[in-house]
Amino acid sequence: MDKLTSILVVADRTDADRMLLEKAVCLARQVGAQIFLFSCDWALAKIIQHSYNTEDAERAWHISQQEHLAYLSTLRNLLRAADVQISIAAECYCPLYEGVLRKIHELRPDLVMKTPSGVHPLRRFTFGPSDWHLMRECPVTLMLVRQHRWNVPPRFAALVDVSEEVTARLAETIIHTSEHFALGCHGELDVIYCEASADERERNRRSSELDKLTHEYRITPAHVHLLSGDPDATLPGFAAHARYDALVLGGLTHRKGVSALVGGLTARLVEGLDSDFILVKRDVRGLTRSAAFPAASATLPL
Repeated sequence: MDKLTSILVVADRTDADRMLLEKAVCLARQVGAQIFLFSCDWALAKIIQHSYNTEDAERAWHISQQEHLAYLSTLRNLLRAADVQISIAAECYCPLYEGVLRKIHELRPDLVMKTPSGVHPLRRFTFGPSDWHLMRECPVTLMLVRQHRWNVPPRFAALVDVSEEVTARLAETIIHTSEHFALGCHGELDVIYCEASADERERNRRSSELDKLTHEYRITPAHVHLLSGDPDATLPGFAAHARYDALVLGGLTHRKGVSALVGGLTARLVEGLDSDFILVKRDVRGLTRSAAFPAASATLPL
């Protein structure tokens, strides 16, 4: 993510929307971004798909759209964020993730923010099918927001992999984006890499790669963590103990299908931790470091 001038906030008409928009407003206020507050009635769209009466379908959508816009307007007014530009829009499309993707292609935001939409008997918020599809297909940085306030200052962790050339490039993108968030929010940033290989030469080589990368971004050794062991077993426990406010990781998978995410490390982290998650998609070639987040005067009060 090389800039942050616009944020698409996907509301789902639940109590979670208040915290979602609060975080978006605070972030937008720090960096001077505008917000597009969006609601998609996928349930009605599913019904309309099987409707034989076009007039009834159009009437139902018109009523639903007015209800959604009224809700978004009320939500916007509750925050009293006169210093942040917030536009509202509502559409009717099924499935939900395709409706969100259509809006992304229309508006071309720099960041998409959304709360989990799944249902789990033991958790209030978990991830549904639309969330997993967006994790894979969203073309811009995606932030999945939990219902907790951030510490002051907020603590970010960049989860990177420097074991291969392709993942090393992604690691640079993750750190670049993480730095933007940390600087913009006046927060702290840790960088974490987990080495699974027991080979000492491999470990030393990758440690050197990690040192080189973090040195480029002026991240001090105290904030760089080189872990040992299987990432699936090691990373979730380490992140849970550190109690980060947000984890920044790559949205890249080399396998096709949602099952590649559901069965992988990403699933273990997002379903097992109470942090916000920022999934990075874009490359950072040719970017100017920290250009997206000019200096701000206040700490993010989340």
